[in-house]
Amino acid sequence: MKAAAFFAPGPPDVLQLIELPRPEPGPGEIRVRVRAAGVQPADLAVRQGWGPPGIEVSYPQILGNEFAGTVDLPGPGVTGLSPGDEVLGYRTLGCYAEYLVVPADQVVARPPSLPARIAGGLSGAGQTAHTAVEELKVGPDDTFLVHAAAGAVGTVAVQLARLDGATVIGTASPANHDYLRSLGVIPVAYGDGLVDRVRAVAPHGVTASLDAAGADGLRAAVELVADRHRIGTIVAFDLYRELGVRWLGSKRSAARLSDLVTLYRQGKLRIELRQAYPLEQAAAAHHDVGTGHGRGKVVLTC
Repeated sequence: MKAAAFFAPGPPDVLQLIELPRPEPGPGEIRVRVRAAGVQPADLAVRQGWGPPGIEVSYPQILGNEFAGTVDLPGPGVTGLSPGDEVLGYRTLGCYAEYLVVPADQVVARPPSLPARIAGGLSGAGQTAHTAVEELKVGPDDTFLVHAAAGAVGTVAVQLARLDGATVIGTASPANHDYLRSLGVIPVAYGDGLVDRVRAVAPHGVTASLDAAGADGLRAAVELVADRHRIGTIVAFDLYRELGVRWLGSKRSAARLSDLVTLYRQGKLRIELRQAYPLEQAAAAHHDVGTGHGRGKVVLTC
């Protein structure tokens, strides 16, 4: 099978298309023929030398933590899944490949209304956003500030918060303001004066905030939100402890992913696809995600 992997940390160009044997599923596992795999900021961090907690990076290392595809071969003891079933799911590393093996309880059915390219990028951003909105206890009495609101995680987070009845303010580049308005979000531009601009559109204050942008957004949230337990970040690795706010890791599960699929199928969740790259252009996909301030999700197709 073909896979996009790297042999040593470095810039995007260390990613290479290589040939590897197809993996074999063990008990309770399935082999999936991958159709699309999402590209996440965490993938870029691993490529640059970061190791996910509890995971040993070994070379050649295949990246990718989310996918959509077709069941190719169920392993021993697997019931309820058959060859040809359309699924989406998650695992830690190994998704930038034509085939992968994953525990059967880490996939859910992909309905026909959910395109494979969208499904391939749903789990990472979707489950991160779903976890964040849940952990920050966002509800109808809240004014919720989301930094990088037009990005992959932000796009899902603002929609989930709106479904929960919250007023949502989102920071984004001006080119994405109309997009945020279409999601029911009050847009605010990045840059100097951010705190004052947020206060101008939130006269009754901000009660919770999710940072998917970095240090500037997180520092602004600390000025705006009184309860630091209701401020979370998914990107400011080196700052959250100093500021006394929360690191929000994704609590992935098939049940959480299934909730997101249901919302999409019901027309309550919109997923923006920024760009789909073929597997051999994994380096270009990493360049794209690394630019920041992009709208929606980048995926690789196999």
